Amino acid sequence: MTYERDNIKAMAGYTPGEQPSSVDVVKLNTNENPYPPCDAVLGAIRSVNAESLRRYPPPLADRFRNAAAKVHGIRPEQVIATNGGDELLRLAVTVFCDPNRSGGGGKGVGVAEPSYSLYPVLAEIQDTRITAVPLREDWSLPDDFADRLNDAGCGLAIVVNPHAPSGKLEPIDRLERVARAFKGVLMVDEAYVDFASRDAVPLLDPARGLNNVLLLRSLSKGYSLAGLRFGYGMGSTPLIDAMNKAKDSYNTDVLGQAAATAALEHRPEAARTWRAVIAERARLTQALTAKGYRVIPSESNFILATPPASGPDARAIYQSLKERSIFVRYFDQDRLRDKLRITVGTTAQNDKLLQAI
Repeated sequence: MTYERDNIKAMAGYTPGEQPSSVDVVKLNTNENPYPPCDAVLGAIRSVNAESLRRYPPPLADRFRNAAAKVHGIRPEQVIATNGGDELLRLAVTVFCDPNRSGGGGKGVGVAEPSYSLYPVLAEIQDTRITAVPLREDWSLPDDFADRLNDAGCGLAIVVNPHAPSGKLEPIDRLERVARAFKGVLMVDEAYVDFASRDAVPLLDPARGLNNVLLLRSLSKGYSLAGLRFGYGMGSTPLIDAMNKAKDSYNTDVLGQAAATAALEHRPEAARTWRAVIAERARLTQALTAKGYRVIPSESNFILATPPASGPDARAIYQSLKERSIFVRYFDQDRLRDKLRITVGTTAQNDKLLQAI
C-alpha cells in the first residue's frame, strides 16, 4: 500500500548533477563558481550571535530586500527572498498554475525545450499541465512561443536566460515581445546572468508598462554561495505580494540573510570572479575549438561542446574523464546526447581538463 498522490507516485523526480564526496577532483559538472565568496560574506556569517539564532529570522528578509533593491534600482517591495532560486520556481508554479492536469483544464506551465530539467518536475508535483516548445536550431526562442503557450492555456512561462544548457542569451526586445504577447506571467530565470553582457532588469521599468514579468536571481553561481541556498525574485508588487502569501513562514534563515546581504553589498568583489570566469570561458572555448570541438558561444559560466565526429562520442568522453576524477555533465536526451556541458573552472582546472581530452 502506498500513500502518496498518484502523480507523485508516477513521477521520477529531479536528477541533480553528481556530487563527488572527495574534494580532490576537478568538478566541472554543476556550474558552481570556482572561486570562493568574498571575506565580507564569511565575516557576516561569523557575526551572527546566539541571540540571533535563538529568534526567528525576519520573515521577509527586509535588510536583504533593501540591498537588492539598491543594486537593481527598484523598490524593496518588488523583491522576494527565497531558499535558492528553486524555491522561487516552486512558488511561481504554485501561485500561477492550477493543479488540474488529469482534468485537462486550468492554467499550465510553458517552457522551452530543452531547458532546466527541474521545470517539468515542479509541474508534475503541482499536477499541472506542461507545454514544451522546441527551441530553434540556434537555441533561440521561436517567434510564436507566446502564441503557442496562450493556445495551450498556460498561466506561467519560464525562460532561462542565458539559456541552460547552451549559454545563449536572448535579446531583451525578444523577451519584451514575449511578455507583451503572453497572457500569463513570464518568469525570466537569470540564474547565470552575472556572467552575461546584459540582464532583463529594464523590463521592470514602470515606463514599459509590463506587470507580468518576474526575474529570478540566484546567489549560487555569481556569488559562490551554492551551499547557502539563497535566491530572490523581482517583479511588480502584486506578483511579489501573491508569492509572499504562498511562501513558508520563515523561508530564509538568519545565516543566509546575513551572508546574502553582505554578498550584494560587496558586489564589486564578486564581479572580479565573474571577469575571471569570462576570460577562462573564452580561453576554454578557443582551446576546445582548436581540438575540433564545436562550441556554442556562451554568456554563462559553462559551455556546451560537441566532440569531433572522428573521435570518441560525448558519452565515452564523459565516462573517461570521470575515471580520471574530472566531472563534466552529460545529458541523455534529445539534442544533447552528442554534447558535453562543461562548467568553466579555474585556469588550473581547465588545463587538467584540456590535457585529459
